[in-house]
Amino acid sequence: MQRHGDFHFISVDEIVDPGNRSLISPASSQIRMNWQIATRGYMNYLRLERSLAANSVEAYQHDVDKLIQYVEAFSPALYPKTVQPKDIRNFLAWITELGLSATSQARIISGIRGFYEYLFLEKEIIENPLEFIEMPHIGRTLPDVLSVEEIDKMFSIIDLSAKQGHRNRALLETLYSCGVRVSELIEMKISGVYFDEGFVRVIGKGNKERLIPVGKVALKWVNHYLEGFRNHQPVKAGFSDHLFLSRSGHKLTRMAVFNIVKALLVDAGIKKKVSPHTFRHSFATHLVEAGADLRAVQEMLGHSSITTTEIYTHLNRHRLKEEILNFHPRYKKSAKQSS
Repeated sequence: MQRHGDFHFISVDEIVDPGNRSLISPASSQIRMNWQIATRGYMNYLRLERSLAANSVEAYQHDVDKLIQYVEAFSPALYPKTVQPKDIRNFLAWITELGLSATSQARIISGIRGFYEYLFLEKEIIENPLEFIEMPHIGRTLPDVLSVEEIDKMFSIIDLSAKQGHRNRALLETLYSCGVRVSELIEMKISGVYFDEGFVRVIGKGNKERLIPVGKVALKWVNHYLEGFRNHQPVKAGFSDHLFLSRSGHKLTRMAVFNIVKALLVDAGIKKKVSPHTFRHSFATHLVEAGADLRAVQEMLGHSSITTTEIYTHLNRHRLKEEILNFHPRYKKSAKQSS
């Protein structure tokens, strides 16, 4: 058995009989142990070196587990170091037969590619078997966004006489004013709101900190909430600095924010498919439509790559095309003639 750092991989010589070089049935427990040790190292790498959140680490674990599930069912002699591109292609065919969407397949392949990049980094393999594996084709779908009028309507019907009314208004104003992720919103701290400077501090993906400008309207509602209900409600230990709290004094959950948005959507009579993340899309889209620099939008959203932010230029062009088709006299005329 070869020792490589924290790994103990079974060598080919332990699988092959030195006498006649014919295959010997490997001990399944040893094979599985190889996968478990390698996977455990990958998860520690994601947690400690890449500082990924627990949810992200769990998602990567799920992706690698899917490959292990395939190996145990169809190629039990394989262990991490011996997987070849043909094995990955067979695995892809298998998850396709399971009925997984192209998006799910792409996510799984991305997670497994990261696993093998880690093994390559640790010098446990000399080449990544996924290096030349193509991702399933995914058609780009543009997310729904709310218009300024729809957002104003949703905000205007919040019942401020209700106990959580000012909290909900402050929460949604912050969500739209800053374009933060829901995970960033529920972790936002009172000490991270700089009223005089007009900034909020958030901790994003990869434990990266960023400062985001926040509008006066949002700050006004946050201040109302802090001086009113938030200042007088009981707070559970460990949550005194969390900005948005539940009725019980804990930090809000993602589902709680989703339910707030869903209830307002129904009351406002808006038929779009909307979630808290829609406010982030709307924030970015409205900035790009108003002529904001794409790099500045990237910084505010916390995107590591500008290509992720570029989807909002597609949204802008898509809306521009709709406006032309609806209102340009030549387009209107040709549309009438064809009908």
